[in-house]
Amino acid sequence: MNPQIVMVDPSGYHNKDLDVSSSRLEKSKSYRDLSTIIICPTRGQIPAKVVQSWMGLMKPMNQKVIGPIFAIGMEVGQAYNNVIESILANPELAKYKYILTIEEDNMPPGDGLLKLYESMDKYDVVQGLYWTKGEGGQPMIYGDPNVIPKNYIPQIPRTDAVQQCNGLGMGFNLFKLDIFKDPDVAKPWFKTVQEIVPGKGGRAYTQDLYFYENAAKAGYIFACDNRVKVGHFDINTDIVW
Repeated sequence: MNPQIVMVDPSGYHNKDLDVSSSRLEKSKSYRDLSTIIICPTRGQIPAKVVQSWMGLMKPMNQKVIGPIFAIGMEVGQAYNNVIESILANPELAKYKYILTIEEDNMPPGDGLLKLYESMDKYDVVQGLYWTKGEGGQPMIYGDPNVIPKNYIPQIPRTDAVQQCNGLGMGFNLFKLDIFKDPDVAKPWFKTVQEIVPGKGGRAYTQDLYFYENAAKAGYIFACDNRVKVGHFDINTDIVW
């Protein structure tokens, strides 16, 4: 090693520009209460490749993040309703700020949860970007709020944008828990609907769009964070869509 004359700035890297450092903390929300409960409906068996991705999921430092809490063998809408009711009935869990839904075939990136927190000032539910399975897969970003009449046509994802929409899936979604305390959001929160309405014709909703329809009526807004790229695993073909 060659001789050196050492002159070190003792103030430290993050102290050099406090505006930049403070802006970084503001963006990440790391100084706020990010307490989160992870919930998952499941048929009882989760593929190893999916579990491996979950094990790599980064949690915010010094924050309370628990789960997944599993609901096994229930119809999916009923599973979500029952778990959330149990959370709200628990004096400690009811104080948490967020619920993260994750489904048994979704593979989030390691920093996915940390990125979702960044948008929770502006939106009430934020999802990572994932697609329906198969060659003709569609992005689960349903309906452009600027289009009238309201619809749930899949939007084309914009690269690395946080994209507002009328509805989402449930595969990797961060919800403000307070939504489920709001009496203006109809219960049950999640319901699979297939029915004929006299004088109006057929009506069909998956449990997720049923929720977003009612939550939007109460003034809540939703978005997909396209920076958070979530795989959708098909165990039968071993393909991550």
